[in-house]
Amino acid sequence: MDELINKRVKEVLHGNQEAFEEIVIHFQHRLYQVCYRMLNNAAEAEDIAQEAFVRAYVNLETYDQKRKFSTWLYRIATNLCIDRIRKKKPDYYLDATVPGTEGLDMYSQIATDHQLPEEEVEKMEMKDRVQYEVNRLPDKYRTIIILRYMEDLQLQEIADILEMPLGTVKTRVHRGREALRQQMGSM
Repeated sequence: MDELINKRVKEVLHGNQEAFEEIVIHFQHRLYQVCYRMLNNAAEAEDIAQEAFVRAYVNLETYDQKRKFSTWLYRIATNLCIDRIRKKKPDYYLDATVPGTEGLDMYSQIATDHQLPEEEVEKMEMKDRVQYEVNRLPDKYRTIIILRYMEDLQLQEIADILEMPLGTVKTRVHRGREALRQQMGSM
């Protein structure tokens, strides 16, 4: 078979363009299969296989007839496949609508560090409510809750600041949390 292919290559080089058609017919299915396995897309595999034959035809004078034609042709096709994979654009666009939704686009699917305005308002309202309820706590609990949860101090630091035993600080943190939980009850 290689002898027949080399004969057809010589004919093409001497001006017989129809001889290349036989080469294409001989390799088209196998070349398409190679491209399809690399790209996993039928339309792209057809395009790349066709482009490989065009490049082989245009550059046929660079083919070394001492080597197998199929190896040279497959090398062209695999290089084109690798180029396509590298340059491939995503299959989705941010402006495209999300299937099964009304009016949602892909932008809405992107994770963001920013909260929605409604969430920010809810968070601010919650902070205000917590601050109000903390201020309603008895002094002995309020101070410890503020130092522990709002100033993020360790229990030992609070004990040192308030000059009281660590056990007393722990007890007041626990009782302060319970009092705050009862005050906020419905939240």
